[in-house]
Amino acid sequence: MAYEAGAFEATLAAAAGGDPLLLSELRVAYAASVARQIDLLDRARCDGNWIVSAQRLKGLAASFDAGELLVLAEAALECAPGDPAIVRRLYLYHACLF
Repeated sequence: MAYEAGAFEATLAAAAGGDPLLLSELRVAYAASVARQIDLLDRARCDGNWIVSAQRLKGLAASFDAGELLVLAEAALECAPGDPAIVRRLYLYHACLF
């Protein structure tokens, strides 16, 4: 899975306003938020928790204009809760962030 920069990087750069330290902090905060939601999704033991975590990932993707994460979050919402294939794809996405 290739990390897709495009709109995501432009969104981060616009939010940082040219401040490289802020850009770095935003990138780290995004990665930490994604990791937390993927972990919650992975540990979800009921449909409700799965859906909430997938919706949070979708909201995070929309907030940062992260198209690839948005596609993955929507796939998580459409698949059966607990599907290990989508969880693996999300972990791969996260691993490619840095």
